[in-house]
Amino acid sequence: MWNPFEMFFPKKIIGIDIGTASIKVVEISKWGGGKTLENYGEIKSVSLYKEEEPFRTFDGASYMLSDFFISRAIKAILEETGIKTKAVIFSVPDYSTFCISFEMPPMTEKEIPESVKYHAPQYIPLPISETTLDWKVIGGIPGDKKSNIRVFLIAIPNQVVEGYKRVAEGAGLELYALEAEATAITRALIKDVKKVICLVDIGVQSTTINIVDHGDLKKSYSFNFAGGQLTYAIASSMGLANDKAEQLKNEKGLVSLDKEITKTLYYLIDPLLTEIKNVSNDFYIKEQKQVEEIYLTGGTASLPGLKEYFQESLGKRVVLPNCFSDFLYPPILEENLQKIGPSFSVAVGVALGGLKNGKK
Repeated sequence: MWNPFEMFFPKKIIGIDIGTASIKVVEISKWGGGKTLENYGEIKSVSLYKEEEPFRTFDGASYMLSDFFISRAIKAILEETGIKTKAVIFSVPDYSTFCISFEMPPMTEKEIPESVKYHAPQYIPLPISETTLDWKVIGGIPGDKKSNIRVFLIAIPNQVVEGYKRVAEGAGLELYALEAEATAITRALIKDVKKVICLVDIGVQSTTINIVDHGDLKKSYSFNFAGGQLTYAIASSMGLANDKAEQLKNEKGLVSLDKEITKTLYYLIDPLLTEIKNVSNDFYIKEQKQVEEIYLTGGTASLPGLKEYFQESLGKRVVLPNCFSDFLYPPILEENLQKIGPSFSVAVGVALGGLKNGKK
């Protein structure tokens, strides 16, 4: 996690996930050994504009935030929910970060930072001077002369960092940190799991396939599959507006739609299954470890019939973990939190990072 201020985090913090078509905000606190969900909110771009305008776009070469609109939307959420906390951590989407793991020779812990900076240019397609780096040792023992060091490196372009600074300032918030989505959802969903998990985050614009080994993120791969493709397929087939098609998709999924439409959805989903198999096989070849379970998250994870189709196709147990499971909150919220959990995993994950790094 990149912290621009190098200071202690407060005991109450906001996590914000800026999606393509919606922004999700959670406010959490830590008191003693427990965690409390203080508040949460979401706003969709269609709520602010007569025509849907994305909060963020990706043109294949650069990442763009609609600074003014995002700040305005965040302010609207904070006002509606009554959130007063100013400390915020933003997630950074997979297609705006560079994630790679690599091995270095044996060295002491003190030597690792300079060595990472030395090796990083081999893997990052931007000059190191134009990126902000974060890393974690995921293999080897620093100081052991016979143990190579393996690190998981994340690089965020500086122009992306500046964009988030402007958004925080425009919304009247204090930016405490930025974090890659992959590490955020790993923290939110994989707690004390001593297995190799393939964590699949299915977003509106892209999907990330992550391999997590005993809680450590070992591989993160972004794939051009989007939940929005399924919505578009339904809209085109049935002559519906996108919002109506989205509603129908979420209600019917793969189980109750017209057979021809369902067939089209399976056709779109199958390449994702192939990628999951490829990433899992690649991890097995390199590490000699089999993926044991599949975790699904993201806005499309709850699609009716999707979990069962993944389980049948991949031959492994498929889980939809709940990112709110460890929080204290009023029982009346249980049903709604269960429903929205998959789409709030990233926002919860970045906020948890603030509490984890906070002063005890």
